Amino acid sequence: MSNKKTRLASLSLAGRWVLTWQSPLFKQKLLMAVAVLLCLTPVFPMFYQYIERREGYFYNDILLNIIPAIDVSIPIFVITWGMALFALTRVVQNPSLLLGLLYGVIIVNISRFISISMVPLNPPHGLIDIWDPITDLFYGETYVTKDLFYSGHTANQFLFFLVLQKKTDKYLALTTTILMGILVMVQHVHYTIDVIFAPPLTYLCYLLARRMAKL
Repeated sequence: MSNKKTRLASLSLAGRWVLTWQSPLFKQKLLMAVAVLLCLTPVFPMFYQYIERREGYFYNDILLNIIPAIDVSIPIFVITWGMALFALTRVVQNPSLLLGLLYGVIIVNISRFISISMVPLNPPHGLIDIWDPITDLFYGETYVTKDLFYSGHTANQFLFFLVLQKKTDKYLALTTTILMGILVMVQHVHYTIDVIFAPPLTYLCYLLARRMAKL
């Protein structure tokens, strides 16, 4: 395995993909991940519109109560999609990392379906809608405010931290994870528990994703 990794590292980007693509297992796992993501795409708006109609309960968040609600949509949008593009440019250089990220995204989203279903929360007081025309495409016709436990914005940043390999990339992703956790609370779109539980739950999802993506 180490010899294979060394050989891959010495090749050009095209060479790494040509060599990895020769593996039937890699092709099977990559195509499976893409197929699952395509199947999930129409599920997102159905699920989120369903939970938006559902009545939940309010959580008395002492910390959030003392944080004034401020519209920080722009930095949230920039971090969300800037880091997504950055992580994508990194993982395409290593096919196995791409698999890990794809399976991580799948499992994190499925786990959020489960956790949101099990913990029905109403949005925090003072919530300010996040301006994000890209994410809104997955929500459906009505803006969604009840996709709360756990924070998907924070989870995605932490997933990048787990998947990326270079130390500088990891420092960047860890920084954006912390910033995102703060920003979604300033925006009052998440409770404190949504943010705090995102990293450990994402880590569990990543462990499973890594096992599934292992070649």
